[in-house]
Amino acid sequence: MGRDISTSAFTEEDFRAFSERLHAETELLAGWFADHRLAETHPVGGFELEAWLTDHSGRPTALNERLLESLQDPLLTHELAQFNIELNTAPRPLRDDALRTMERDLEATWARTRAGAAALGAQLIAIGILPTVQQNELGHAAMTPSPRYAALNDQVLRQREDRPLRIDICGRERLRTDHPDVMLESAATSFQIHMQVPAGQAADYYNAALLVSGPLVAASANSPYLFGRDLWDETRIPLFEQAVESGGLGGAAHGPPRRVGFGTGYVRASLIEVFRENEAHFPVLLPMVMDPADGPLTHLQLQNGTIWRWNRPLVGIDDHGNPHLRIEHRVVPGGPSAADAIANAALFYGLTRYYATRPGQPPPELMTFPVARDNFYGCARHGLGARVRWTDGAVHPVARLILRTLLPCARLGLTDLGLASDDIDRYLGIIEERVASGRNGAGWQHAWVERHGRDMAAMTAAYAERQADGAPVHRWPL
Repeated sequence: MGRDISTSAFTEEDFRAFSERLHAETELLAGWFADHRLAETHPVGGFELEAWLTDHSGRPTALNERLLESLQDPLLTHELAQFNIELNTAPRPLRDDALRTMERDLEATWARTRAGAAALGAQLIAIGILPTVQQNELGHAAMTPSPRYAALNDQVLRQREDRPLRIDICGRERLRTDHPDVMLESAATSFQIHMQVPAGQAADYYNAALLVSGPLVAASANSPYLFGRDLWDETRIPLFEQAVESGGLGGAAHGPPRRVGFGTGYVRASLIEVFRENEAHFPVLLPMVMDPADGPLTHLQLQNGTIWRWNRPLVGIDDHGNPHLRIEHRVVPGGPSAADAIANAALFYGLTRYYATRPGQPPPELMTFPVARDNFYGCARHGLGARVRWTDGAVHPVARLILRTLLPCARLGLTDLGLASDDIDRYLGIIEERVASGRNGAGWQHAWVERHGRDMAAMTAAYAERQADGAPVHRWPL
């Protein structure tokens, strides 16, 4: 959820002062772009994994503060709901055995966290949407005590003039409901893949991430059920978009932009365009005025942290004061296994590298933005059963496109990064077997329900048992 704040009560003067600082920091960042101050280093990878804490019947259990206190692990942090927790890893240059090391790191952090949860009588589950969660469990009382979360909720509702959040998702079935606060967002948990990129090519990397988002969400979908309804293969996408919907300011070419969404277009020359859009088209949600000693871009970073593009550019500053750019790829859900997660990351790193560095063929010339956007939502809805329009102008079944075209491209990209060939074989092999079998997380859940019926508690127990075994999802028995 980003940088914490110290209060949830704001005045009009806070909004004015924050906006002034946001403008000054946006101009400062623009100067850094113009002066080539941002790092040009080899790509670096990392991730954040959001997970659920449940009791042994699979119901959400509000234990994250107790768990964090007991473990005292700097790689763990809280999330919006008390039954969610976030696991992190140290960033690693994307070369040599980085992928295998990421999997080992994730497994080690997962094992520590799982053991800590077990000591409190709970279990840890990584899945896009917990099949057992009910709407009445997503109330304000389940919010993690934090001024940031309280302020976020208050400001979203203020901008909506206290109108409830409306959820309307039409998939294989339909769900229509209203909710009085932002807590429905906590039902959507993800595996957020980070890629620090060289500043001079950052626009191409960002545009490439947009281009490949459709196939990534199709390959990784793991969220078909919400409140017992069978909706999209990756229901997390429309749920998150609607759960904090407060919109942006008018004046954009195609109307107010969405606070959660695919974005408004490719960047033309520089990622500063996105940060300027943040200032110009999104009302401030959290006007916490901070001390200059906290860093040179704190207000810009806080504003950016309240705009949840599915591919979000981030600007960071290392311990030596050097600024860099990252792409945060938010389309992939949590789970099903550590091996699956790193395979998803490998597919993203490889495809993004490949499409960002093709000589003379930048992503906007390969595919229009509306096509990339339509591919994304079509793949979120239909998963591996989707059809997409690709760079040759033809429409392809996405599973066949991944197997015949995208996996070879990802292999070229990973090889170009300098990653170990054995690891490339391992993780792209997991993607290949998963896609060929049609058994991603959503596919496994659908197959389980087809065999056993819509018993969400039993399915969650079966999912947790197989996740604990560590095998990739396409090998999970029913």
